[in-house]
Order: sequence, then structure tokens, then C-alpha cells
Amino acid sequence: MNEMSEKINAANELLEAFEFEGELKNISQLHDGHINNTYVFDFEDNGRLRRYLVQILNTYVFKKPDELMNNVVGVTRHLRKAVIANGGDPERECLTVYPAKDGKPYHIDSEGNFWRCYNFISDAHSCQSVDSPEVFFNAAKAFGKFQQMLADYPGETLSETIPNFHNTESRFADFKKAVADNLSGRADSVREEIAFVCEREADCSVLVDLLKAGELPLRVTHNDTKLNNVMFDNKSNEGICVVDLDTVMPGLSLYDFGDSIRFGASTASEDEKDLSKVSMSLELFRAYTLGYLSAAGESLTAKEIEYLPFSSKLMTLECGMRFLGDYINGDVYFKTAYPEHNLDRCHTQFVLVADMEKKMDEMKKIVADCCKELGIEK
Repeated sequence: MNEMSEKINAANELLEAFEFEGELKNISQLHDGHINNTYVFDFEDNGRLRRYLVQILNTYVFKKPDELMNNVVGVTRHLRKAVIANGGDPERECLTVYPAKDGKPYHIDSEGNFWRCYNFISDAHSCQSVDSPEVFFNAAKAFGKFQQMLADYPGETLSETIPNFHNTESRFADFKKAVADNLSGRADSVREEIAFVCEREADCSVLVDLLKAGELPLRVTHNDTKLNNVMFDNKSNEGICVVDLDTVMPGLSLYDFGDSIRFGASTASEDEKDLSKVSMSLELFRAYTLGYLSAAGESLTAKEIEYLPFSSKLMTLECGMRFLGDYINGDVYFKTAYPEHNLDRCHTQFVLVADMEKKMDEMKKIVADCCKELGIEK
């Protein structure tokens, strides 16, 4: 069934399944996401427009939808209470899961599709790329606020819907297996890249060991802190709401921070072939660090703040080794547009890792300066 017929056929069934307010006037599809099919349902209610975000959850990617939705419901309820306590607008500053009439946070239709319904964040937009330090700063504040509001949420009560998602020890073990299996026969052509990863094996255990030793706290983490997972207010351009909570799991705050830097502070696209264009922008690193700490700084431990620069390098190394491992496995995980796509991706990540290593002292100084500027003492 194509997406348009899926939308039309399901509409009447969904009208019976959920407590929508008003009369349905229009259904439109959003095309920003890569995993779930997403629609906006417009209703007219006594002359007032009511909009709902309606999604089909991709149960091929997310194998345990009940556990995933339990995570989402628990986290969104907690965020809603925090927003209200702070005097904010819960209809715009957090997601709300609208349950089906049977009380479940989803509806399974007659064809087995797994539907859910959220509030629609009005007068807001998402950004696909970091066009300025201001945009990155505002995104950082949003993710920092997300972390701060969930600081007292018991992360251990969440289900791990994607096991070992950012466990770098586990990721390194997967990488070594890919090299050993050499399913594509490509390993001999990337010995230099393989050596780059193996030389940094010890890095992969650092944060995991600190967590095991109780020196880093287990947190609620988003695990997909791309720029387009923040909704920005149309007038102020402030980040007002963090969205796409499907990967919310227990983890380390450093995973979210580091992956944001990996994605947003690079001066080139993820698959840039001209590696001379690739570097880690200290200006963007400072913008994100300042924004993040301005919102989350007081809720973080001294050890978490200390390891912010290292986490940026580690998450970049993890991503690079995943690209390289997939290339050696025969491109079975990441979508590719051409045969060397994963290899090009891994090259940009490794250039970023090397650049961060050169700039690590400067990154540490930026963190210290931001803490001083914000009056954060740990």
C-alpha cells in the first residue's frame, strides 16, 4: 500500500480510535523524517483550527513498540509537569501523547499498522543544517533544557529499545567482528582506516568504565540529537521543543552532547569527498557548549562537564567506525547512494577525530571559560 492510500484508508478508522476534537478538514504529509510516516490532521472545532501530528511507527526498525511507547509516555508526562512548573506552555514546549479511546498510547489498525498521535507544535519550524552559531546555540539550549528537566527522572526505569546503542565497547567489538568476517572482501583495501580505529581502542572503554565505576550518572538520553529534532519558534528562533523521542533510553548525557558536536560543529557535510574542507569549528563548539551549559550546567556533575570535549571525539570515532564496519560488511545497515559512500563518510569522521585531538586543549579551555562565564562551579 502506498503512503497516500495508507493515509486515506486509515482516516476513518483513526477517527473512531482517537478522541479528536472537531470536524476533519484536511490531511497532509510531512516528509522530514526518514523512519516513520508522519501526517498532520487538521480539524475545525467551533471556528478554531485544531492540528494533530499522527504517525505510523516503523515497527521494522523499532521491534518493541510497547516498550518504546512506555518510554515516550513516561518521559513526556515528566516533561509536561516540568514545563508547567516553570510557567511554560506545555502545548508548545513538550510533546503530549494523546491516547486512543481504549487508553493505550497507540492504535493498531485493521491492517496491523501501529498509529500514535501527538500535539502539533504550532508557529514553529525545524532546521536541517547549522547556518550560524546562533542556531547551534539555540539548539544546544533546547537539548540542555531537555536534559535538565529530566535530571530527576529515574533513567534505569526506561527500556533499552536499541541495546548498546552508544556503548562504544560494544561498537568496537562489532567493528572487530566486521573486520574478521570481511563479508565484502574490502578489508584489505582499508587497512589504514582499520588501523586508525584500532589505535584508539582504549578510548572506547573510557566512558563505559566511568559509568561502571559510578563516576558518571545514568541519565535519560535522547540519542539522536540532530539539529532537525529541535522545533524553533518562528518569531524568536529560540529552540522550544525537542522532538523525535523514539530513541529515548537510559545512557550518558555525554552521548547526546558529543553526537551534537559531531554532527553540528563540522565544517563540511558527512560525506564530503574533499577532506581539506573538513574540520571541527571551535566557534561552533563554543556556541553549543555555552548554550548547553546555560540550560543543563547546574544539573550536570563535574565529571560530566570535564568529559564534554572527549565525548565529542568519542562519538565521532564511534560513528566513523560504524560507517567503516558497514562498508566492510557490504553496506547492509546505512543507506548508500554509491559504492564508496560509507567509506567517504568514515573518512570525514576520522578527519574530525584527528582534528579534535589536535584541538583538545582548546576545547577544554572553552568548556572552562563557558563555566566561568555562566558562574558554574563544580
